[in-house]
Amino acid sequence: MHKGKSILIVDDDTAHRTMLKTLLKGWGYRVEEAQDGDIAVGKVKEAPFDLVLMDIRMIRLSGIQALESIKTYNPAVPVIMMTAYSSVDTAVEAMKKGAYDYLTKPLDFDELRLAMERAMEHTELKEENRLLRETLGEQFKAENIIGASSSMVRLLETLAQVAPSEATVLITGESGTGKELIAGAIHHNSLRSKGPFIKVNCAAITETLLESELFGHEKGAFTGAHRRKEGKFRQAHQGTLFLDEVSEMSLAMQAKLLRVLQEMEFTRVGGEEVIKVDVRVIAATNKDLAREIQEGRFREDLYYRLNVVTLEVPPLRERREDIPLLAQHFLAHFSKRNRKSLKGFTPQAMDRMLKYDWPGNVRELMNAVERAVVLSRYEYVDVPDLPLALQEMEAPGERNGMQGGIPAGVPLEEVEKATILKTLEATGGNKSEAARRLGITRKTLQKKLKKYGVMT
Repeated sequence: MHKGKSILIVDDDTAHRTMLKTLLKGWGYRVEEAQDGDIAVGKVKEAPFDLVLMDIRMIRLSGIQALESIKTYNPAVPVIMMTAYSSVDTAVEAMKKGAYDYLTKPLDFDELRLAMERAMEHTELKEENRLLRETLGEQFKAENIIGASSSMVRLLETLAQVAPSEATVLITGESGTGKELIAGAIHHNSLRSKGPFIKVNCAAITETLLESELFGHEKGAFTGAHRRKEGKFRQAHQGTLFLDEVSEMSLAMQAKLLRVLQEMEFTRVGGEEVIKVDVRVIAATNKDLAREIQEGRFREDLYYRLNVVTLEVPPLRERREDIPLLAQHFLAHFSKRNRKSLKGFTPQAMDRMLKYDWPGNVRELMNAVERAVVLSRYEYVDVPDLPLALQEMEAPGERNGMQGGIPAGVPLEEVEKATILKTLEATGGNKSEAARRLGITRKTLQKKLKKYGVMT
C-alpha cells in the first residue's frame, strides 16, 4: 500500500465523490477533490498528485478532455478513468489518450485498490528506469568499452552483430573483466534500448529470496510479505534482464528459470495469476559451466537455453596492449574527480603495470589507478604510487645478480653514478623528484653529484 500518497478524485456526483474520499482516506491516502474536469486540470497545475481518479462524464469539461489537458501538462501522472456507462469505444479512447486503466461503476473496491497500486508502482518503476538510463546510459555505450587488442576487437564485432537480435546471450569471463559493461552495451545497442535494463546479482541473494526477487510475491506469501511485490522479470517487461553470476543459482531455482525462459510466463510466489512478459535475458558467469554440468551443479538444458550466443571477455593479462589505454582512461577520470591534473605514468610505473598479471582484471587496474591518483604528489604516477604488489615486483636488471642489466664486477661507485644519472634523465633534471625516487635527500644528491664531478 502506498500510504501517504496524494490522490485527486474528480467526479460531479457529490455522493460518489464523498464515498471515495472516505474510502481512500481509510486506506491511508491523502485526498483532494474536484467536482468537474476544468477544476481538476487547475489543481494538477497547482500541486503534484501521485494519481488522478476521474469520472468520464462531467458537465463542463469531460473526463477525456481533462485527461488530455493533464497529460499535456504532466505526462507522468497516472490517471484511472471511471464511468457508469460501460463502453468499449470510450475505454479505447481513454487508453489512447494516456489513461492507465478504466473502471466501471459501481466500483469493485478490491479492483480499485489493485488498479491504484499497480498504477503507482508502474510510475515509480518508470522513474527508476529513467534515472538508471541517465546514470548509466553513457557508461554502457559500446564505444566506452576500451580496447584495441585483437581479442577485444573481435568481441566488439560480435557484440555489434548480436545486440540488435532477440537472442539470449551468455557472457563468460573472470571476475572483474567487465561482463556487466558488455551486457549493458548489448541492451543499449538493441531494439529494446528504450526499455528497462534490470540487473540481478544471483550470488548476492539467498536462495529463499531469489525466487521472490525474480518473480515477485503476493501479500502474505511468507513472513514479512506485507504487500505484493513485482519481481525483476515483470520490471524488465519489454526490456532486458541481466542475470549476473547465474551459476550460483540452486538446481531447483534453475528449473524454475528454465520454464520462464521457455514460456515467458510465471506466477508470483504465493499467487495463482499467470503473468506473461516480453523480456530478453542476458546471463553472465565466471565459472566453467561445462564443468559445472559434469559435476552436477548446473542443468544442461538451462545451459543450452542460455548459451544461444556466447561472448567471452578475455582477462587483462591476455590483452596487455590494452593496459596503457585503460590506465590513461582511468587516470583522466579519477584526476577530474579528485581535482588533480596528472599527465600520465613514468616509464617505470607503466613497465610494472604491463608486467603485472592483474588477477582482479580491469576492476583491479581501475582501483590501482584511483589509488595512484589520490597518492601522487607530482604530474606523473610513479612506482611508489602503485599498490604494494606492483612495487615489490622485480625491476628490469634485478634478477640473476643484475646480470640482465649491469654486468657483474662493475664497481659500486659506477653503478651508483649510472643510477643517479638515469634517474635525473627520467625526471627531466628535477633534482627534488630524483632524490625522492632514489630515497635520499636533495642535499645528499647534491653531494654525490659533486663527488662524481657531474654538473647539472
